[in-house]
Amino acid sequence: MPIVTTKEMFKKAYEGGYAIGAFNVNNMEIIQGITEAAKEVNAPLILQVSAGARKYANHTYLMKLIEAAEIETGLPIAVHLDHGDSFELCKSCIDGGFTSVMIDGSHLPFEENIKLTKQVVDYAHEKGVVVEGELGRLAGIEDAVNVSEKDAAFTDPDQVEEFVAKTGVDSLAIAIGTSHGAYKFKGEAKLRFDILEEVQKRLPGFPIVLHGASSVIPEFVEMINKYGGDMPGAKGVPEDMLRKAASMAVCKINIDSDLRLAMTGTIRKYFAENPSHFDPRQYLGPARLAIKELVKKKIVNVLGCDGKA
Repeated sequence: MPIVTTKEMFKKAYEGGYAIGAFNVNNMEIIQGITEAAKEVNAPLILQVSAGARKYANHTYLMKLIEAAEIETGLPIAVHLDHGDSFELCKSCIDGGFTSVMIDGSHLPFEENIKLTKQVVDYAHEKGVVVEGELGRLAGIEDAVNVSEKDAAFTDPDQVEEFVAKTGVDSLAIAIGTSHGAYKFKGEAKLRFDILEEVQKRLPGFPIVLHGASSVIPEFVEMINKYGGDMPGAKGVPEDMLRKAASMAVCKINIDSDLRLAMTGTIRKYFAENPSHFDPRQYLGPARLAIKELVKKKIVNVLGCDGKA
């Protein structure tokens, strides 16, 4: 099966009350772990690439690795630009074979966000590529995205219809209480399902996206802390909240920090127990397996898209 767009994926997800996992990729082992997990449970996938990952790994290398994963698994896989911050970056990814891009104009005034997003949509749609826009701003740090708590803002449901109508976007990322990175909540995380319900009412059948939706798995945080890390109190979004969101209008849930924690924690543990080893295969193999098992659990227990490929 060739690399696909998210259009059909999201239609099925909305109607079926589940979400597709959008997993950030940076290297071969991460791509292998994610796609091997999805193959075992027959799930559709979105592999997303940030500007930082694209710069680190090289666009061509990443695309060839993803093409190899598609050949090995036969799954429907979409390739998505995560947090594109300019028309030029989105254009480069579209021209380079991405099937989906996000243009993040959430830091701009409303009218400027519309203008930038529509510019990307017009170019992307000519090439058969779909576009994700964003309204509202998530707090936290992830790659080039750095938003303080004071600058974070929930999505205003009064703006969503105008934004979608004027831009022509295919999906919309909203801010309802998630956050980028392995962050600290003051108390338990609370998602604004009232905002999600209102957005769903105003945009019936339209796919919604949640960024910053890692659950910050405690076992990996503890593993990192045990072997030299310093992440006291790190928390994420409880998985039952994500399951509820997936049963509503949310068709795409982004997961990045959990992958990083799984890989880093496993590698730290390996070196603590095998300090004289230096073969990359010896420590990257267990890290790849940790990612695979994590992704399988996410697909089955949180996203609900197992068996939907």
